[in-house]
Amino acid sequence: MKHYFLIFVFSVIGLWINAQSVSGKIFNELDQPLEGTYVFNTNSEKHAHSSENGRFIIEQTKIGDSLQVGLLGYKTRIVTVTSDQKLNIVLEEKTFQLDEMVLTEELNTVSTISRLDLSINPVNSSQEILQLVPGLIIGQHAGGGKAEQLFLRGFDVDHGTDVSISVDGIPINMVSHAHGQGYSDLHFIIPETINKIDFGKGSYYANKGDFNTAGYVDFSTKDYLNESSVSFSLGQFNTLRTVGLFDLMENVRNKNAYIAVEYLETDGPFESSQNFTRLNLMGKYVLYTPEDDKITLSASHFTSRWDASGQIPQREVDNGNITRFGAIDDTEGGFTERSNINVEFNKYINDNTRFNTNAFYSHYAFELYSNFTFFLEDPVNGDQIRQKEDRSILGLNSNFEYTKFLGKTEFNLNSGLSFRHDIINDVELSRTLNRITTLENIQLGDVNQTNVSAFINTSFEFGKLRVDPGLRLDYFKFLYNDKLQTNYETQSQTKSILSPKLNFYFDVDDNLQLYLKSGTGFHSNDTRVVLANEADNILPRSYNADLGGVWKPSPDLILKSALWYLFLEQEFVYVGDAGIVEPSGETERYGLDFGLRYQLNDWLFLDGDATYTKARSVNEPEGSDFIPLAPDFTLAGGLSVNNYKGFSGGLRFRYLDDRPANEDNSIVAEGYFVTDFNINYEINDITIGLSINNLFDVDWNETQFATESRLQNEAQSVEEIHFTPGTPFFLKGVVSYRF
Repeated sequence: MKHYFLIFVFSVIGLWINAQSVSGKIFNELDQPLEGTYVFNTNSEKHAHSSENGRFIIEQTKIGDSLQVGLLGYKTRIVTVTSDQKLNIVLEEKTFQLDEMVLTEELNTVSTISRLDLSINPVNSSQEILQLVPGLIIGQHAGGGKAEQLFLRGFDVDHGTDVSISVDGIPINMVSHAHGQGYSDLHFIIPETINKIDFGKGSYYANKGDFNTAGYVDFSTKDYLNESSVSFSLGQFNTLRTVGLFDLMENVRNKNAYIAVEYLETDGPFESSQNFTRLNLMGKYVLYTPEDDKITLSASHFTSRWDASGQIPQREVDNGNITRFGAIDDTEGGFTERSNINVEFNKYINDNTRFNTNAFYSHYAFELYSNFTFFLEDPVNGDQIRQKEDRSILGLNSNFEYTKFLGKTEFNLNSGLSFRHDIINDVELSRTLNRITTLENIQLGDVNQTNVSAFINTSFEFGKLRVDPGLRLDYFKFLYNDKLQTNYETQSQTKSILSPKLNFYFDVDDNLQLYLKSGTGFHSNDTRVVLANEADNILPRSYNADLGGVWKPSPDLILKSALWYLFLEQEFVYVGDAGIVEPSGETERYGLDFGLRYQLNDWLFLDGDATYTKARSVNEPEGSDFIPLAPDFTLAGGLSVNNYKGFSGGLRFRYLDDRPANEDNSIVAEGYFVTDFNINYEINDITIGLSINNLFDVDWNETQFATESRLQNEAQSVEEIHFTPGTPFFLKGVVSYRF
């Protein structure tokens, strides 16, 4: 009996020794915590990653073990565990080297690659922000002030209907917007403040809800500045931009604060000046408590106004009546503003559990004047329309993250709750004359829309295999008061939807990761459509699947590829321009994504992303089943120089193939190939730069639509391509000073 007792005691001791763990924090040289750092025990072969506050805990680690600590863009360190006290590890920053990237070390290889892209191709305009997402193509068609048109995975996303976008946890997509469902205006972001871009294609993510069908894009702004800076740029077309980033708490431990300001004005290349102006202000304060909690307070304000020449008919350019940069109605344009307040709290509960939450409030105003059909509806006054709204958004996002080892299996649990309420006053669609006279109110009312959601996502690691099941529940309430009715009445409806997810990841080795993703998603429809039509399918569901991988065949080359399929129950879209509903029925899309990142030497990088898609309506006969403006082939990439003897810059290109502009492909939107160039040179604390958009001065159409219109002197209407011309050769210079 004594022998059995001793065996039991020593077994318990052995299990306790094996269960030992070590925790610590990881910082950079500026004493700022580093997130996503990989910690690997070379003895037990256990691993961990640092959280947002730099903390990590690694299981089955004891005194004498060696830890390998690494993060792409920092020098790897080997640390020996000498005591059971918490470790404080400092990593030294250096240039990115792809040969140091090990796929099994990355929490999210896509996010890591986007950090590389952002490092070697820094953005300096709001339009360039979304172009960093592989496979995402954008277009501007209203004088620079309107949200960009988006194309992704065979979707003409319009301004955001099928791509979920957020900034620091604040949702950007506007529900029941005056111009269109999901309208997403990112112009309030100062590009130099972006720290990280996280994105994913498909609807495989339990923490993403409304509008996450084709994918999602999450932006995170910087918590601190390495240094203060000011920059000033001048360019053709009376273009001026100035930016200031000011560190308010230099060398203050556990606290950061900065403010940023941007001012931009330009007349654009059009014969009728755009008179575009934009002002952005932002401030951010970050505090780390002695308990390793993180409190963040940020605020921003953005205002913009512009004039526009609109989308012009191809026939008027062909017959020489106007040039590519002329106008039929140059009284288009608009005004918009947005103010945001965001409070974030990251609570470190214990080594295994964290709590994250953010509460936000946004005030938003929008007014847009457009004329798409000229004199088709009103041969005397013309067809100008005004879309206008005043909106308040308040909301809350919270989630718990829990990690535990169950024997040799790593278990992760992520669960959360979200709330969003939109109060939209005087949502208006009216016929106007010269932006002054209101001829007729087509729609006018107040919208209240609420979305409450909950999700749970789990992850089980069985050696090289990770299984991620997830489930999301969304509840919506729609309210509308129509101010054009003589009797006061509140129309209302509620709807819920359940979205399951199941993903598999397999690490074949350190340089090859395969995955199979599946899940359902949805996009909500405009409140006015939901209530006016008493619609049943008000949250049309998408069904997605991805089979792909990330491969590193050589130390300096990374390849990404995916085969994917997407079925959408109904593309039931409110067309704000006309105030009508266009249900297009069931659709399906499938395709191939391919991307590469190649480091030729210490300072020269090559990247490219190609997508092929087939998009069709399911219930239409062959030949009449094309989805208008759905791109079938896109290609983007370039060659980048990163800090070679003070020089940096690159040559970038993007290609969009010809695509159908209507259902039978009888009208074609022409593709384009555009090349941009930039070069910068650092002299101590001064950087001098030169950039050229459309280096080869090609004629290209940035946005195109098949539109039926009638000019004042025409007896019959004509349906054909109406387009906004892309920027011609555009030269600008910039000078920056860091202090």
